[in-house]
Amino acid sequence: MVLGVDTHRDVHVAAVLSVMGTVLATDQFPATAAGYRDLLKWARKSGAVRRAGVEGTGSYGASLSRYLLTQDIDVFDVNRMDRADRRRRGKSDPLDAQNAARAVLSGRARARAKSGDGPVQIARMFKLTKASAVKARTQAINQLKAVLITADPALREELAGLGNAELFRTCARFTDVSSLEEVGEESVLQATRITLGLLVGIDPDTAVALLITVGDNPERLDSEASFAALCGVSPVERSSGRRQYRRLNRGGDRQANAALHRIVFTRLRVDPRTQDYYERRIKEGKARREIVRCLKRYAAREVFHLVRWLQPGPRS
Repeated sequence: MVLGVDTHRDVHVAAVLSVMGTVLATDQFPATAAGYRDLLKWARKSGAVRRAGVEGTGSYGASLSRYLLTQDIDVFDVNRMDRADRRRRGKSDPLDAQNAARAVLSGRARARAKSGDGPVQIARMFKLTKASAVKARTQAINQLKAVLITADPALREELAGLGNAELFRTCARFTDVSSLEEVGEESVLQATRITLGLLVGIDPDTAVALLITVGDNPERLDSEASFAALCGVSPVERSSGRRQYRRLNRGGDRQANAALHRIVFTRLRVDPRTQDYYERRIKEGKARREIVRCLKRYAAREVFHLVRWLQPGPRS
């Protein structure tokens, strides 16, 4: 008998074929250690299994392949069918499992699966870790240099021309932990106050994103309309002839826009007032995208007035 397996993250679909290509059985099993044992026990009910074709032996099928190899079964890596075959024969998990077994029977699948349990696998893990560390180091260097662009000119001149290693050591000496803690506590406090003020649909992370957009001097924003434009939620006229409508604004601060987007969709799930508004506008014939645009505009208005209210000094 020949075993074919179509692998997925949570379940594997298996098929057992005779050497003549007859499908004897098809079933699915969880992608767990117990599931692997049950799969092989089930397959052996049809006869002796010596070969198996497994899709994705380097990803979802890696663990199953290792288990089958320990059970003295030759495992072959099977590629997915090309698009022409899929159009002609159809697509389903049982069909993919059967095709995996047929690929072994016909000899199309010739690449044996890697065992992935020796020193080479360990070396692979080290290489992945190193690549990740190098990428993180590069990102940290770029982030530090981007921050320095907006720093005080005297500080920029002091750090200009320093190599990376010396730059890190110099900046590390600037760190004042107590002041950083104070700034962090104040940011969290401000974000929490906004969260408590709006309650529905906003968390501290979303609040901080919006505070960053407003800045330390919100008085620079003349009105809530200017804040809406800054967040990219102000309507853009797209009328022509008798057709009168507005579209979403593709400009503005996209981080703030994403924060408002999260607020709206959270409210659509849990806020009755927002849900009632949505249903009412749907009955009026409004498109979903237009309704979301309006809701984001309303959310921007609420955030703006709340932030202005929280600032020290006279309130309007």
